[in-house]
Amino acid sequence: MLATLTTCLKEFPYRHVLTMPTTPSAVRLSREMAEQAWQEWGVRPNHPAVGPALLILGELVTNSVRHAADDSPQTTVIYAGSNKHLAFGVHDRHAHQPSLSEAVTGSGARTRGLATVMELVRDLDGTAVVRGDADGQGKTIWITLPL
Repeated sequence: MLATLTTCLKEFPYRHVLTMPTTPSAVRLSREMAEQAWQEWGVRPNHPAVGPALLILGELVTNSVRHAADDSPQTTVIYAGSNKHLAFGVHDRHAHQPSLSEAVTGSGARTRGLATVMELVRDLDGTAVVRGDADGQGKTIWITLPL
């Protein structure tokens, strides 16, 4: 799994991986780790991308907790960075791969959180992609934001 997760990280010299139980406390822990890692990498806490990045991260981990906990007792967050970008991926072992394009155009409670994620990513000129595990039984949602 980790080899698959790090394939897209070659351009990011800064990296950190956090694996934790898929429980509500994962949201807080993932955000705290992001703040710590980004600060170590020289990203100022008041940088305009940090607040939205933390909101996006919290939403993605919340989705894993709400929808994947039964199939995925652990969630992994991969943090990556460079002088020009922040990137992070939230991985769980639930087979459902959400359509990010449908989240933008869809409605209802199931797409509301991802719609917010996609709006923030778009507003920051970032990218979002879902990458499925080779066995089809999990996925990582990757976010890349310019600094």
